[in-house]
Amino acid sequence: MADTVTANSRPSAPIPNRYLEGAYAPVAEEVTLTDLVVTGTLPPELDGRYLRNGPNPLGPVDPATYHWFTGDAMVHGLRLRDGRAEWYRNRWVRSTNVSEAFGEPPAPGERHGGMETANTNVIDLGGRTMAIVEAGARPVELSDTLDTLCHSDLGGSLPHGYTAHPKVDPATGLLHAVGYYWARPNVLEYTVIEPSSGRVVHRVDVPVPGNPMVHDCSITEGHLVLYDLPVTFNLDVAASGASFPYVWDDAYGARVGVMPLGGQPEEVRWFEVEPCYVFHPMSAEERRREDGTLEIVLNVVRHPSMFRTDPHGPNEGAPTLCRWTLRLGAAGQPLGPVAESQLDDRPVEFPRVDERRVGRTVRYGLANVLAVGDGSPGAGGDIGWGDSGLVRYDLERGEALEIPLGPDRAPGEAVFVPRSDGAAEDDGWYLMLVSNRTDGTSSLDVVSAADPACGPVAQVQLPVRVPLGFHGNWVPLR
Repeated sequence: MADTVTANSRPSAPIPNRYLEGAYAPVAEEVTLTDLVVTGTLPPELDGRYLRNGPNPLGPVDPATYHWFTGDAMVHGLRLRDGRAEWYRNRWVRSTNVSEAFGEPPAPGERHGGMETANTNVIDLGGRTMAIVEAGARPVELSDTLDTLCHSDLGGSLPHGYTAHPKVDPATGLLHAVGYYWARPNVLEYTVIEPSSGRVVHRVDVPVPGNPMVHDCSITEGHLVLYDLPVTFNLDVAASGASFPYVWDDAYGARVGVMPLGGQPEEVRWFEVEPCYVFHPMSAEERRREDGTLEIVLNVVRHPSMFRTDPHGPNEGAPTLCRWTLRLGAAGQPLGPVAESQLDDRPVEFPRVDERRVGRTVRYGLANVLAVGDGSPGAGGDIGWGDSGLVRYDLERGEALEIPLGPDRAPGEAVFVPRSDGAAEDDGWYLMLVSNRTDGTSSLDVVSAADPACGPVAQVQLPVRVPLGFHGNWVPLR
């Protein structure tokens, strides 16, 4: 069964922009599907919602200036229970423009700085569903069925915008995040949110030498890691009418900062790295050496540059999984240069680990293998994010296993769901939305983490296309 809601207008002509075509192309309707067909057997332990966010322009956009990161937000969700898939829904997150397009009153809540398109991630915050994004917009609270409730300043505790990538400390449940906003140059905003109250309990501004784009951060047991890299706000680009005014800056430099969790700006210690860009770290941990010094070990997806030549999206050379090792002395001072090594030559993105191991030693990490050039990994040419396959890294053994999902299928980011709270890192399932390039359908694939080489143990069949998007999470029944 299906119910659909369609916006007032959509472009009908072919659009010459790769992020508006093929597997990226926006869909034109809000859909509610029930009585979903399942191939294979859904594990009964999967009792909750799989949620994913991404850009989906609602009305006509200019293909010459459209950037993948700026499209209207659409959240997709599936409700799984008792071995059944009860529903699939997709809903535009109601920015003011989206509400106007549907002839609806604006969603409640004060906007920050005119920024309100929360199109990058969707998380559970103390029992509330939040669509989130970086660069100045606040979280948008959604209902359990993905309708927009309000734009939120977290009870008055969030003075500016937020980020797409908070890190949840598994020991405390606190959300640590690093935000930025073009109209607040020379600072990064470090916030800590207490989940049960949903309020910011710690906030400091960390000085930086310019106006960088900081997509993500890392935490370890005791430290926050900041990525201050050479993609910066450019006023001339903004004045030209470009929808995304952040570009590569050769003069900016590249560095990684380390500070205590809940710490102060003067406690940050900076390490220079070779110029590059990191959207997403895979994992971070700290190791105490016999001489009393501390190592911070970061496994990151390293791009050689970013937004240097392509005005539409990330496409500046193949990103690879690399390891950075930073040494801190007994007094916290940096010791020597960053040690860097490349762990794999596959082009990858969207790295994930078991969320229960964030900031700790992990054995397994997941990533999407990107299609390059003619569609095969490793060829020359354009890079297609989330457009080829999936790989699981065994970081303990230094091994990699590609997970088969079938031909002509484009998987999104994979999420690990443990069988139980105390289950091992390979005792559970990997969940991801996969688009079929040939027939315009999609599926939620469920792969056993114990034997991923066998492919999906279950697929929830969706007779609609889910465009390639960004990030999501599994939210257990509450």
